[in-house]
Amino acid sequence: MTDKSLHANPNKNRTPRHRAREFALQGLYQWLLNNEPASTVVANIRSAHGFEKADAEYFNELLHGTITQSVALREMLAPTIDRPVAELSPIEHAVLLLGAYELKNQIEIPYRVVINEAVELTKSFGGIDGHKYVNGVLDRLAGKLRVDEVAAEAKR
Repeated sequence: MTDKSLHANPNKNRTPRHRAREFALQGLYQWLLNNEPASTVVANIRSAHGFEKADAEYFNELLHGTITQSVALREMLAPTIDRPVAELSPIEHAVLLLGAYELKNQIEIPYRVVINEAVELTKSFGGIDGHKYVNGVLDRLAGKLRVDEVAAEAKR
């Protein structure tokens, strides 16, 4: 079985940074469901098939940063979602935390790229229409966190 066939969406060209997001999503999912310490999650994910093709440094930053800031990220997300966080699917919850982290902390990455990556992760790992929900929530959040960038794009 090839690495390509193990992925939920094998036709996509996956860069090392995209792979880092995939593994960070898997780590967040594990953390949300099992409530394990970040060190245990990292050890499990780093031993996963294909991890060597991911940007390990970015994976660490995403996973540790998102877990460390999870309470604040949930508070930022709360006004943009239509239900309590506990009612989100674990994949949507993890993708929204990851996307919120990148929107808040990775200013050098255009907000549209952050949203697109989150949508692609949700399409690959989430439910049928979960990507639409993630897109709407992160778009609203970007309007709050990246006011100038969103306004500049709206003028184009």
